[in-house]
Amino acid sequence: MLSAENLSAFDPLLAPIATAQRFIYASRSGINDSTAHVGGLLFVPKGQVPEGGWPLVAFGHTVTGTLPGCGPSLSPSQVNSAPAVQQLLQAGYGVVMSDYQGLATIDKARDGDQGTFHPFLDSTTAGYNLIDSVRAARTLTAASDRWLAFGIGQGGQAAWAANELNENQGQGMTLLGTVAVSPVADINGLADGAEAGTLHPVQRLDLLAYLASLKSTYGTDFNLDDFRSAAAQQKWDALLACQGTTPEQRAALANQIGPDDLRPHSPAATAILRGYLQKTSLPQGPTDAPMLVMYSGNDPLIPPAWTEKALDRACKMGDVIQIRRLADDAPDQLDMTEALDWMSQRVNGAPAPNDCAVHTP
Repeated sequence: MLSAENLSAFDPLLAPIATAQRFIYASRSGINDSTAHVGGLLFVPKGQVPEGGWPLVAFGHTVTGTLPGCGPSLSPSQVNSAPAVQQLLQAGYGVVMSDYQGLATIDKARDGDQGTFHPFLDSTTAGYNLIDSVRAARTLTAASDRWLAFGIGQGGQAAWAANELNENQGQGMTLLGTVAVSPVADINGLADGAEAGTLHPVQRLDLLAYLASLKSTYGTDFNLDDFRSAAAQQKWDALLACQGTTPEQRAALANQIGPDDLRPHSPAATAILRGYLQKTSLPQGPTDAPMLVMYSGNDPLIPPAWTEKALDRACKMGDVIQIRRLADDAPDQLDMTEALDWMSQRVNGAPAPNDCAVHTP
């Protein structure tokens, strides 16, 4: 824990039922194992602390942008995450929300060069950020050593990755399980789709952010102009600004990018992109605790076939996963009831259901 402050003004859905703190904590980069300074929020239910302390939920938020200042700790509405956080608080959890590395305001005197860029969709970094946010939050409130992770989209990737990394990174705490909703898990298909010019506009928007992140991460070792058109270059900075998370806002941005604007300029460039995507796609290894994976049959960003490939590989690693494919439900229309019931069962020690038998040959 590097710094913390109480918040008096935050989302009106949450203010009547919780206290809030904004904090900066030390985490770990998945790129080079260096220390990164990361922003976060902690919400604690008002009322009597339960015996043993509040069980914590590490909340992985959806895409909010890739630049300093885009994190939910700096948003009055927590970038539209408040409805889900409200239900978690009402269920009796403390909720800790990491900005992810590079999305808080950068303080050069405090941070130097530690965590000053956001490695977008680097699953290892996001997983470390969630685990370390729980460790930091436990210094701020009467919290249990038992915790869960819950995430949507980019946050679903973070929650899944945290489960894989927990055995080595989560010492001294007990992960009970993770809920990954529409997780950005297997993203290898972005390379082939970019080459063929068949990416959905929302996929192009995330690929643009991913390419920008690779440039920030690897500098002169990554030639960004091998992957973008001159027209995209002119719009680049505007497209990387902090994003809204409603479908309408993302669609308006995505429609500014055409099929040819992010087409790799050569087969060699496509192979380079595919290699980077493979390094961050999930699974990277077996998980440490049960998972609930919920995904849509109509997700323009992550087609169900991509998620099912990730699930097949995870099941072969021996993971315990309850799998729910939701026919046409978009992530922003998620009914939290099933997720909350699954989480309650983990807290109460019930055996975790496992659907991997149907995903393992």
